[in-house]
Amino acid sequence: MNELIQAVGILSAISAVLSLLMVIADRTIANYGEVTITINDEKKLTVQGGSTLLSTLMSEEIFIPSACGGRGSCGFCKVRVLEGAGDTLPTELPHLSEEERRNSIRLSCQLKIKKDMKIEIPEELFNVKQFRGVVARIRDLTYDIKEITIRLLEPAEISFKAGQYVQLETPEYELADEPVYRAYSVSSAPSRKDLVELEIRRVPNGICTTYVHDYLKEGAAVTLNGPYGEFFLRDSTRRIVFIAGGSGNAPIKSILSDMAEKKIGRKALYFFGARTTKDLFLQEEMKAFEGQLSDFTYIPALSEPAEEDNWGGETGLITDVIDRRLDMGEETEAYLCGSPGMIAACIKVLTAKGIPEERIYYDKFA
Repeated sequence: MNELIQAVGILSAISAVLSLLMVIADRTIANYGEVTITINDEKKLTVQGGSTLLSTLMSEEIFIPSACGGRGSCGFCKVRVLEGAGDTLPTELPHLSEEERRNSIRLSCQLKIKKDMKIEIPEELFNVKQFRGVVARIRDLTYDIKEITIRLLEPAEISFKAGQYVQLETPEYELADEPVYRAYSVSSAPSRKDLVELEIRRVPNGICTTYVHDYLKEGAAVTLNGPYGEFFLRDSTRRIVFIAGGSGNAPIKSILSDMAEKKIGRKALYFFGARTTKDLFLQEEMKAFEGQLSDFTYIPALSEPAEEDNWGGETGLITDVIDRRLDMGEETEAYLCGSPGMIAACIKVLTAKGIPEERIYYDKFA
């Protein structure tokens, strides 16, 4: 038995050494020198090769959306690479459709720059800015969700559509050996151009959420960039169905605030799913929208209400509640924010109700 343990230890040590050697080789022996990135056949950047396309563009203040911060799990950071990319990597395949692969779409967080490259990105990304600000307030919304209010300093104002998101930088600390970014939806109204309000839920061992919950203090300097996203209220007269859970409330709150300020009178329902009453928050604010908007109903639902909750509202999975409360919806559009699993389940219910999938909008943050 001792010999087996020693053999396993030796193999583990060899694997660690080989991994270290590969990292060193990539950073030293594989010196790619200066390379040129041509963007949209117009803008040319001369950069040092060897880093990912995502991080290289960010260093040049060109910000590609990346909800996962470059871990290759969200699939948001897609760009079209016309030259210099090489073969599609296995880590990219789960996020790329056959059509995207035919059209040379790649994940910029996985693609390393090794030679001259030609890429295409949406023109609106050139309008994304980096902001510096200070934390004006931190408020506990639940035991695992904090509301962070950031007062902007430079630039001092941001313009965004209600429902969009920003990327917040987490500086180097014990869980991060370099600054990393994560995406968070803005919960404040677009009319408040001087600040950004975020609702951030703790993810166990999450680099950014751990920093926000355990280290970030009022008065701290922060960096963020944005805005990003296609999650915003479409201009129509259709009935609206909002669905969210947890910190997915953030973009819905921003949209509702914007609707109230602009006196948008469309019929709207908001289904909010939680486990128990301790997972509910901002209940008074959400109910207040029923008085501020001409035809709005807020419907919270608990999937596992405790006896001591004395809950008299809707119970069950949020999909079951939607199925019970929502009638057929040919003239309806839906806005969802939550986990990939919740969104997939809700889409199934909504399409069964007659809502076309092209009128179901969501940011699926993994």
